[in-house]
Amino acid sequence: MTYQMHDLLNLMVSENASDLHIHVGRPPCFRIDGAITAVDGPVLTPDDTLGLVDAITSDAHEHKLKSEGSVDFGFSYKDQARFRVNVYRSKGATEVVIRQIPSGILDLADIGLPDKIKELLLRPRGLILVTGPTGSGKSTTLASMIDWINTNRNAHVITIEDPIEYYHNHKKSVVTQREVGNDVSSFSNAIRGALRQDPDVILVGEMRDLETMEAAISAAETGHLVFATLHTTGAARTVDRIVDAFPGGSKEQIRTQLASSIVSVISQVLCKKIGGGRKAAFEIMVNTSAIAQMIRENKTYRITSDIQTGSKFGMITLDAHLLSLYNEGAISASEAIIKAQAPNEMKAQVNL
Repeated sequence: MTYQMHDLLNLMVSENASDLHIHVGRPPCFRIDGAITAVDGPVLTPDDTLGLVDAITSDAHEHKLKSEGSVDFGFSYKDQARFRVNVYRSKGATEVVIRQIPSGILDLADIGLPDKIKELLLRPRGLILVTGPTGSGKSTTLASMIDWINTNRNAHVITIEDPIEYYHNHKKSVVTQREVGNDVSSFSNAIRGALRQDPDVILVGEMRDLETMEAAISAAETGHLVFATLHTTGAARTVDRIVDAFPGGSKEQIRTQLASSIVSVISQVLCKKIGGGRKAAFEIMVNTSAIAQMIRENKTYRITSDIQTGSKFGMITLDAHLLSLYNEGAISASEAIIKAQAPNEMKAQVNL
């Protein structure tokens, strides 16, 4: 039996799998509702994986794979779906993970974000950070936010992504989408270029390095609404992660900049829903004068207590949202405990 990429992609779409794993020594595997399941068939050989990768990889991407050991790109499959791809070398063989990007952009309410978020999307300037582990739905949340702005604001929106995932048609706004490695060389260069393109809103797919962080924070300070992602969980950890990326002598300055430029930190995790599917749980921090002072004074450990008492600003802790999802019957007690920031406290609250 020889696996064909188009058969695997068709199966991925029909089973609504979030990811397809192609590894030597195992049959192709799908991640469905968070669990990895292998197809019923022979294990893949190095030649098998190479053939499957060749079916979706351009010459330019193959050249980058050979020179750098991995390559990211996106592609559309017929009219059925769009995929984000990471091809890499492992023990001398070629392997690949393919992520399915949902075909439609969800409404903010469908994702589970409160209406208060819309007030933040009307801000003329500042930094909105969407954070969480890999595969937690950050791209989906950002796409929904950009779509809301595109629908409701007269603005020029510039997205900088690696690769481009969701396509945005021009609505009330004008949307420019730039892909790192294809349209521009790096995130930081794209941000600097964006400042000369009359932007109102800038989306930075990922703040991977110090140069990109500096450029994003500077853009937020100079009159633009900037969205960016980090692989952190929780507002306090996110602020600390950015500050820690800067050399010692500039930490105080960056705290001052963050205190004035951060609008909100939205952290999220994906939970398994009872009955199948997945549901996002959020921590939402909205910057206030008190929180800004905590950031300036390096007292980020106190931010969580302000989030707990900040519901009138639209704030909620991750554990409070998890508990509400459990009480609604959306997620199990064990799922709430696993995803909680304070699992022992969550265990007591769900009576386990």
